[in-house]
Amino acid sequence: MMLKNEFFALSPVAQAGLAGLFTWAVTACGAALVFLTKAVNQKCLDAMLGLSGGVMIAASYWSLLAPAIEISEHRPEPSWFPAAIGFLLGGATLLACDKLLPHLHLGSSLDESEGPKTRWRRSTLLVLAITLHNIPEGLAIGVAFGGVMQGDAAGGIAGALALTLGIGLQNFPEGTAVSMPLRMDGMSRAKAFWYGQLSAAVEPIAAVVGAAAVTYSATVLPYALSFAAGAMIFVVVEELIPESHREGNVDLATICLMIGFTIMMILDVALG
Repeated sequence: MMLKNEFFALSPVAQAGLAGLFTWAVTACGAALVFLTKAVNQKCLDAMLGLSGGVMIAASYWSLLAPAIEISEHRPEPSWFPAAIGFLLGGATLLACDKLLPHLHLGSSLDESEGPKTRWRRSTLLVLAITLHNIPEGLAIGVAFGGVMQGDAAGGIAGALALTLGIGLQNFPEGTAVSMPLRMDGMSRAKAFWYGQLSAAVEPIAAVVGAAAVTYSATVLPYALSFAAGAMIFVVVEELIPESHREGNVDLATICLMIGFTIMMILDVALG
């Protein structure tokens, strides 16, 4: 109870930073599975990716887009405008990063790397891809906590905590999905774990940046919320869904996506 009260007494930026550290730690827990086994069944990995996609889709609407539209109803511009602009900008920004930064998607061979040609190692390219994935998640956490200052503090914090829990839930399999292929390629357990957890190290930083931006200017809140949503949807459609279907486990990945969506929806509605 004392820790709970101390957390609520912190500034939104500090709360966002701690939430980002939590999701980073959950990623590290998923990556730590390399110390227990050398390989995870492909169906299990595809199910994890599907679950992650479902959580992110649900979070994009329930925790980000819907609040952005609700906030905009009390502003002079049409309520749909900030959500639409922010959403498209989020996707466009991720697309630009996709084109400008060398990276390698899960399950891809080195000659399938995207972005500018480079001689970087496969592990580096893979971590960069997942880091791109994790930036919008960190921003989403940050703007959720930063938005507490603009509305009901109790309900706002509950919603931000629900989002943090949902992102943490999908970060566990994400850490596994990064570290296990590296281990299967012959990398040592320690190195595979290191790269697996490293992919989420950006989340606390992005969370602090998102919270600081929103607390500095309330005007950007609906745009920031929808920006994070657009970036997350881009990641799901461009990366998670294709990768979960790559080995033919389409039905399994789809079912797990729906389960992940349902879990995140329940968390957000029940807690937020």
